[in-house]
Amino acid sequence: MEDEGAGEKETEREKREIGKLAVWSVSSFKPGNGVDLLRDSNLDTYWQSDGAQPHLVHIQFQKKVRLQQLSLYVDFKLDESYTPNKISIRAGNSFHDLREIKVVELQEPIGWVHIPLCPNDPREFLRAFLVQIAVLSNHQNGRDTHIRQIKIYGPRQSTVTGQPFQFSTIDFSARSTVR
Repeated sequence: MEDEGAGEKETEREKREIGKLAVWSVSSFKPGNGVDLLRDSNLDTYWQSDGAQPHLVHIQFQKKVRLQQLSLYVDFKLDESYTPNKISIRAGNSFHDLREIKVVELQEPIGWVHIPLCPNDPREFLRAFLVQIAVLSNHQNGRDTHIRQIKIYGPRQSTVTGQPFQFSTIDFSARSTVR
């Protein structure tokens, strides 16, 4: 697995995390381990499902967004049989037209797992209102799931149309036009 810190910084430069634009929900959770822990930026907390598989995480946007990558933080050493083994990523406009984008098998993962949503070309993107993460199975035939963090990324784009330069800091971008 690549160095998580370097991979995260590179991802942040090329893409932007858009999870704050979405409404997050889960199919089930144990009391005290709800959906809010998927987004609290604390790697010591986790969402824990409760019930029969598949365990679902829904990421629902108010408008159709461009998506490039999904990143999950999981830790087999800490969570063992609670660690996802097989995950299905689905996307669509609503719950009624979801289609499977990708199935991922994880082999005892520790750290960030980056899943490109358009694997043929990293510059491409997927457009959707809704993303569903379905945990189909866990390691060691575990029943419930632990996921410590989830991030979802879209392409980073210049806020100024027709701008010939890509500025890397907010300060430069803020001063890039004349009103």
